[in-house]
Amino acid sequence: MNYLKFIPHIGLFVFLLPIKVFSHLTKTDTTLKISIHHDTSLHSQHLRRDIVLDIVLPPSYSSTISYPVLYMNDGQDLTRLNMKDVLQKLYQSQSIMPFILVAIHCGDRLQEYGVAAEADYKQRGAKAKAYTDFVLKELRPYIAQKYPVSQNPAQTVFCGFSLGGLSAFDIVWQHPEIFGKVGVFSGSFWWRSRAYENHYDDYQDRIMQRRVRESGQFGVYSSQFTVHSLEPNVGSSRAALAFWLQTGTEDEKDDRNDNGIIDSIEDTLDLIGELEKKGYRWGKEIRYVEVKNGKHDQATWSAIMPDFLTWAFGIK
Repeated sequence: MNYLKFIPHIGLFVFLLPIKVFSHLTKTDTTLKISIHHDTSLHSQHLRRDIVLDIVLPPSYSSTISYPVLYMNDGQDLTRLNMKDVLQKLYQSQSIMPFILVAIHCGDRLQEYGVAAEADYKQRGAKAKAYTDFVLKELRPYIAQKYPVSQNPAQTVFCGFSLGGLSAFDIVWQHPEIFGKVGVFSGSFWWRSRAYENHYDDYQDRIMQRRVRESGQFGVYSSQFTVHSLEPNVGSSRAALAFWLQTGTEDEKDDRNDNGIIDSIEDTLDLIGELEKKGYRWGKEIRYVEVKNGKHDQATWSAIMPDFLTWAFGIK
């Protein structure tokens, strides 16, 4: 199937092979070492459990400098994502500005990740509201107390993988006064309120697409945003959001409506369609990357990670 025909000509569409990145860099500058700090001292009242974090500090870290920050769901997978090597090479090639990475180890993924306002039809994601409250009310103040992270939404980014990507998107979409960018790797945008065999309908039952659709109207095409939102102080902030969304052509095999497009790609493209209706633009506020032969795994996400990081923290 040629998915290009589903992409607007003004859009940005990238085919990338999940191969070893930066293989041409054979020398390592030992002065550009990142440092990783394992942190187990935070207890969450909202989640009622201890939190495990890995804090990745940039080369030449200084406590007197304010840094952009990336919060990452499924932070226990840093090693499988080869993050240390990816970051070292990006810093060595001067492709990204220094930033602090807060990698949040998951707890009960099927309950804590999801959409805060609504569990799915199997009641998965029932603790997503508690997880959002943890991020906003406990994690962010904790990190701000220990590290000099910027409070500017434009320098505050959230990302995640699969179900963790859905969680990251929901948190950023609902709190644009705090976060300015989101990265979603193979996001679980199939998250639905009804089982397929129970009169399921794409338009009504995919939760995140519906949440975006019902969030109110505003435009991003000019500097004077028109806000018609029922959410006070959210619409105008949301106009400044930016989205990086990735799928792989081998994320899965399922094609629920037999149209030749696997569900993960169709669900992501349909979410982008809802964003477009809000005024966000391909190649501007929206970057979509489709990885040819990309699978639903850490190897694919690691291979495309430099694209996301240079999008989020690239040196202009």
